[in-house]
Amino acid sequence: MPRMDKLSSYKTTYLDDEEGGIVIYHQTAIVRWQHNIADTVIRLNSNGWQTTTTKRKMNQASNQFCLGFSVYQKDFDWFVTKPSGETVPYVDGMEFIRS
Repeated sequence: MPRMDKLSSYKTTYLDDEEGGIVIYHQTAIVRWQHNIADTVIRLNSNGWQTTTTKRKMNQASNQFCLGFSVYQKDFDWFVTKPSGETVPYVDGMEFIRS
């Protein structure tokens, strides 16, 4: 079973600093985050590749960088539980705030 607390390095690049970060899987920026004064804006994008590995890497990034979201699948559809606890359907390019 893969670790969920740390992003795996297989075909994955990530950069992070005090202003935010980006996780790239293959050639797709699957997770981006930007720290603002009061909150953090998070953007998710599978670029149409809604695979188990993409979902796992999104969750690993959330855990490693304390972003507070999770992505899961139910009946072939993806959902995101935002840091607020609200669960919404996943949409490529979606953005939300972690306060």
